[in-house]
Amino acid sequence: MTEQKKTILLVDDEKHLLVSLRDYLSYENFEVLTARSGEDALRVLEKSEPNLIVLDISMPGMGGVGFLKHISSEDGIPRYPVLVLTARGAMRDFFDAVAVDGFLEKPCEEADLIRKIRKILANREQVRQDDSGGQRRILLAEDDVGIASRVGEVLAAEGYAVDTVRSGPEILDRAPGFKPHLILLKEILPKLNGSAVASLIDVMPSISMIPVILYDDTRADAADAPWRGSENKCVRKTLATSSPVLLAKAAKELLG
Repeated sequence: MTEQKKTILLVDDEKHLLVSLRDYLSYENFEVLTARSGEDALRVLEKSEPNLIVLDISMPGMGGVGFLKHISSEDGIPRYPVLVLTARGAMRDFFDAVAVDGFLEKPCEEADLIRKIRKILANREQVRQDDSGGQRRILLAEDDVGIASRVGEVLAAEGYAVDTVRSGPEILDRAPGFKPHLILLKEILPKLNGSAVASLIDVMPSISMIPVILYDDTRADAADAPWRGSENKCVRKTLATSSPVLLAKAAKELLG
């Protein structure tokens, strides 16, 4: 049986870019719809249900931000997966706090765009499959490969779907698409520590409601000392251990 094509809606006021991206994505076996403004895109959505919207920000009329507001619920969650593609690279920090699935700065290589699109669609499909099977998802942030493997094995044996990242920034990139029911967050991580990640999770609408367990096995001799990061709303529990059994036990207590 031939797999049904995924539909991409391209929203951009640059006509030559729409033409080139439409041809490229069509070659990559996508069904492609186009719109040159937010208003045009809303009219397209009256008749179509795209699997992903690739959205420019600087356009006439309502612009990309106005369009996002029109397609979002009251809590700021878009009804469709959205990849922001814009020349306004300075807006990356703004969209880190908005419930979109990805951000790319123009100009970008077509290969980078297609990789991002496929990653977003794969993440959404994995979430759909896990939800249909009733499986709980846990995002594990652990840079020690051995510990990550052991924790993942214990959690998988308990029936959880586990995805692992190795650094602080990877959590913020992965969580909106994976949509975990729980984040197991190590404090000492490359590039961005867990407590700093927790403070960012608190202000990101797409993931701020996800409970976090913050753990740090270097605190074993100072477990009663104040925890940096524990003041964040998302942090529901702190553990001075990286024991797979204890982490799994804490996860079960929070998720039921």
